[in-house]
Amino acid sequence: MLAYECFMPPEDTKLNTDSATKIVLRNRKLRLEELRFLLKTIVSSGIGENTYCPRTVLEGREECPSLKDTYEEIDEIMFDTLDNLFKKTAISPSQIDILVVNVSLFSPSPSLAARIINRYKMRENVKAFNLAGMGCSASVVAIDVVQQLFKTYKDSVGIVVSTEDLGAHWYCGTDKKMMLSNCLFRSGGCSVMLTNKLSLKDRAILKLKHMERTQYGADDEAYNCCIQVEDEQGYSGFRLTKSLVKSAAQALTVNLQAMTPKILPVWEMVRFFFASVRYSGMKKREMVPFFTGLVLGRNKMKKTKVNLLGGGLNFKTGIEHFCVHPGGRAVIDGVGKGFRLTEYDLEPARMALHRWGNTSAGGLWYVLGYMEAKKRLKKGDRILMISLGAGFKCNNCVWEVMRDLSDTNVWKDCIDSYPPENLSNPFKDKYDWINDEYLSFVRLDFSRMVL
Repeated sequence: MLAYECFMPPEDTKLNTDSATKIVLRNRKLRLEELRFLLKTIVSSGIGENTYCPRTVLEGREECPSLKDTYEEIDEIMFDTLDNLFKKTAISPSQIDILVVNVSLFSPSPSLAARIINRYKMRENVKAFNLAGMGCSASVVAIDVVQQLFKTYKDSVGIVVSTEDLGAHWYCGTDKKMMLSNCLFRSGGCSVMLTNKLSLKDRAILKLKHMERTQYGADDEAYNCCIQVEDEQGYSGFRLTKSLVKSAAQALTVNLQAMTPKILPVWEMVRFFFASVRYSGMKKREMVPFFTGLVLGRNKMKKTKVNLLGGGLNFKTGIEHFCVHPGGRAVIDGVGKGFRLTEYDLEPARMALHRWGNTSAGGLWYVLGYMEAKKRLKKGDRILMISLGAGFKCNNCVWEVMRDLSDTNVWKDCIDSYPPENLSNPFKDKYDWINDEYLSFVRLDFSRMVL
């Protein structure tokens, strides 16, 4: 990796407490029960007051967005990050050999990849790919696509563009499971430049060491836990169910069974093996297939009582930094518990969620940016990038830091104020009255409320 550029949205698209409340109260279909649910969700989400929202929603056009609105939202993110990326690297668009764009919910024709080629007048032989519907883990998928192409195309430069279209997919109904996405997802994105040119090796900031992709979609519960649907009133949106965290844990476990032998030292694997035998009551005939599966990364542990997550493996013997997808507080908590991580380890993900919200596939890069801005990344350190997304997918990769990194990047205006003393959400203090019991017997006219 030569460089990456996260998107800094314009100040006029900031979503603070008051503007968020106006958006909520515009939906006249919401009853007191749904308003209480939204308040509880926003307060416990881990998201702060400085996230950003599409203009379509801020200006009250979420129920009837135009195609022009969608293009403007995506163009702003793609072209801003690419302009900055080309400027930072001094590599021109004509030098790009591979282009992979991932936007899950917007797939026009011509493709967004073609739109970028047209904007920057790239070469006729650029290898362009457009990924849609891949969810929050799409960025790692795109990097794997580039990695596979690098095996065929030597001395090449590739770009990955990761973002999401939110304005045209804002949920306007009353289904609680579908209202969650409005509370969590925010505007953001990133462009990343990668190369396999030996002549550019000295300019690299990170080196990809391992990649592991897991598709857990054969499981019905996992497939349906994060899915785009229509509610009973015909409003489309993204439905997030309670089984999301469970499915994420299952997919992550399967992924790690394949990846762990590649990233942890042998002595840690041996230590874990004997600890597992001692505490699980494993019989002798089970020991050989279990050890073989453990060392070779094969899934031979389903019938045993041990699990890589929570089973005693110390991932810090092979990893210094954990770049966790900032999908929500529950996801971060779950990954932290499974890996037995400290609050210091989880701080980058929590702060990225607080400052930027869940920016879908772009979220991992805001986490990485926090680590770099805080001067945590030193030469030789290894970073485990953990991405989870609809499908259900778990795509993880390990990067090696090539030199000490300290660019404040997109965090430059606020890094000194992070982490804040507390992450309490101002919604609770301002709107906690909505939980008063007497309101259950009163019909409220929110259209006349003064904010």
